[in-house]
Amino acid sequence: MILLDGKEVSSKIKESLKIEVAELNAKGIVPNLGVILVGEFPPSVIYVRNKEHACKEVGIKTTTIHLKENVAESELMRIIEEWNANPKISGILVQMPLPPHINHHRILNTILPTKDVDGLCNLNLGNLISGREPYFYPCTPLGIIELLYYYQITPRGRHCVIVGRGELVGKPLANMLLLKNIFQYEGNATVTVCHSQTPNLSYYTSLADILIVAIGKPEFVKKEMVKDNAVVVDVGVNRISVNKNNKNITKLVGDCDFEALKEKVYAITPVPGGVGPMTVAMLLKNTVRASKINAGL
Repeated sequence: MILLDGKEVSSKIKESLKIEVAELNAKGIVPNLGVILVGEFPPSVIYVRNKEHACKEVGIKTTTIHLKENVAESELMRIIEEWNANPKISGILVQMPLPPHINHHRILNTILPTKDVDGLCNLNLGNLISGREPYFYPCTPLGIIELLYYYQITPRGRHCVIVGRGELVGKPLANMLLLKNIFQYEGNATVTVCHSQTPNLSYYTSLADILIVAIGKPEFVKKEMVKDNAVVVDVGVNRISVNKNNKNITKLVGDCDFEALKEKVYAITPVPGGVGPMTVAMLLKNTVRASKINAGL
């Protein structure tokens, strides 16, 4: 069994980015990620802190604005429009989720496509779906592609089954895997997308050469749902309570039953340490790319 180690791969990507950032600095270009955090949702606060730390590791500057949860949508849009016009801001990230009174689609589409390092605005997603090159691919799907190729697992000609049709992972990843080329990588997979309304889900998961699971249900995918020697990419991050030494503690698990699957599959991502680090690495990569695009390189 091959462990698809996102920590190891992301570390190597960061080392490469350090060199690239230093070369840009020598040309007077300073990659700078503008981050907007709204409210005090604990996971979002942690995610932003981790992204800031990762940027610092490779030499990317961060400019963070932390807004109160009741901030007006118009104020959020005003900040984004200021950053759109500011040449010192390379890319813009609005941490999701946003409070219910803010239309996240409107916010994402206020960001210039050339600064949309999450790859989620209509133009970038529209280009992806229509087969044209977007400025940026969404970070988690791109991280999954990078991880597979690092371990020499090509989607070409394989049946990829995605469980989950969300806007951040399932939908964009399905379209990426169908493409002939994803930057320097090849797609050309056969893709099936499943979701909560799919009857007999295990029938489809058991057909997968490459199974990607992003449904937010802890250890949902069991051994009998996966065929021998499949590749499993677990996008889920769930916190569960377990009893250890007569104490209740919490631990992170994925959407797949890792312990049961690891003896059956060809390769699998751990949780934590699989897809998560790759998502952050792709954010860094997109930010460096944004700095070059906006500098006319």
